[in-house]
Amino acid sequence: MTRKLLRKQRQLAFLVMNINDRHCRRQVKTCVTVFADIPQLVEYIRIPNKSPMFDADWEKNGYMADAVKLMESWARAQDIPGMVVEVVQLEGRTPLIFIEIPAAHGGSNDDCVLLYGHLDKQPEMTGWDDDLGPWKPVLRDGKLYGRGGADDGYAIFGSLAAVMALQEQQVPHARCVVLIEACEESGSYDLPAYVDHLAQRIGQPSLVVCLDSGCGNYDQLWCTTSLRGMAGGNLTVQVLEEGVHSGDASGVVPSSFRLLRQLLSRIEDEKTGRVLIEELHARIPDERLAQARRAAEVLDTAIYDKFPLVPGLRPMADDLAELVLNRTWRPALSITGVGGMPSLDSAGNVLRPQTAVKLSLRLPPTLDGKRAGELLQEALLRDPPNGARVTLELEKASTGWNAPAMAPWLESAVDSASQSFYQRPAMYMGEGGSIPFMGMLGEKFPGAQFMITGVLGPHSNAHGPNEFLHIAMGKKVTASVARVIAEHHLASERGETTGAAVAPDSGTRHGDHGCC
Repeated sequence: MTRKLLRKQRQLAFLVMNINDRHCRRQVKTCVTVFADIPQLVEYIRIPNKSPMFDADWEKNGYMADAVKLMESWARAQDIPGMVVEVVQLEGRTPLIFIEIPAAHGGSNDDCVLLYGHLDKQPEMTGWDDDLGPWKPVLRDGKLYGRGGADDGYAIFGSLAAVMALQEQQVPHARCVVLIEACEESGSYDLPAYVDHLAQRIGQPSLVVCLDSGCGNYDQLWCTTSLRGMAGGNLTVQVLEEGVHSGDASGVVPSSFRLLRQLLSRIEDEKTGRVLIEELHARIPDERLAQARRAAEVLDTAIYDKFPLVPGLRPMADDLAELVLNRTWRPALSITGVGGMPSLDSAGNVLRPQTAVKLSLRLPPTLDGKRAGELLQEALLRDPPNGARVTLELEKASTGWNAPAMAPWLESAVDSASQSFYQRPAMYMGEGGSIPFMGMLGEKFPGAQFMITGVLGPHSNAHGPNEFLHIAMGKKVTASVARVIAEHHLASERGETTGAAVAPDSGTRHGDHGCC
């Protein structure tokens, strides 16, 4: 690592923000040690700690253990009085970092803020620029490139930095618990077990902060209000036991590709992309409609400009608010894989025996995922065209999540933080992804308020090539979280927060299929 890079990292390691706290009737200078030490985050990017779904030998390979050790060691080194840092690993499961920080400066240990993040990563993906790579951290133009920095390596650094900022300025805060899991990108299948295992130690959180979401721009604070569910799997249409000469068989044996197209037309209008099964649609709440319209006003053409569209491509609607709703509250079908087709350079004049596609059907947040899977099967498996052999192997059938109504104190705190650190109002928008842990936590902590935010904005490209962490956004999100935790204490004193213990037999409706 060059001296120049180290110097830049150290320069980025500290942030001083002024917060005008009208509730406390004083000026609070919050000193945020952003990600506290940038070099640690740089080293984290170097570790190819892929989620178990993408590394079956993760335990043997040891990369996950390396990532856990790096974060655990850093956390233990922070000067937070009374903090407990523990690596918990149940038999046969991925590890989890559990951190407990007692209330400070007059805060209550009876109330609790739960902060969540994850440390596992998506696989490499192709298409990285020549001078970039998934395990090669590069700091350039205020961005830290590499896999996992924004999704979601910064979470543990940002969470503790927010708490340290409050303690340094002697601002009261409630007891805080930090959970950093290691299989989020595989569907968080271990998370419910850990939450149950640690239920007594977690207590009754009245606020859950999740630092693993997106932002519409880097100009203001964004909170996620909903996530889509997901259903899908492998659809196969078979017409032959083996391939035959296309000149001999075409016109006699129906093409498996053509029959597949017929089946797909049962569930999607090929001209508009609208999903045709009415039961797969859901009523959009008025509040979410208003939020979508506001997001469209703020983002304008950035709603689609953020994607690498080919020249001349038109989005699926002219109305920008409709585009927001399309990606957050309406079902949408994607074909993400094809089987049974040779590559172009090896394709001969053969009528192929079968065609298979992987279906990825995004669902409205309030739609039951299991029912969606049943509807897919009913539509695709009935009356096979030409008597072909049609199979659908469902791999995914998970329910989305619609956030509970935001309490007035939290809405005020979020907007105040955005105004303080961005000089612009906070924004609220659903995300199109299907992040299982969010629904799980919603089930586990039914009495809690949720602040779901993150740094994954335009072109940050989580899961894809050239993923980056927008450093300035990370700083401001960290400062905003500190502000909200401080406001949570004041709301708790006023009796405006309500926590609940972990709900038994919960957290199972949201699938184990990976993210997102």
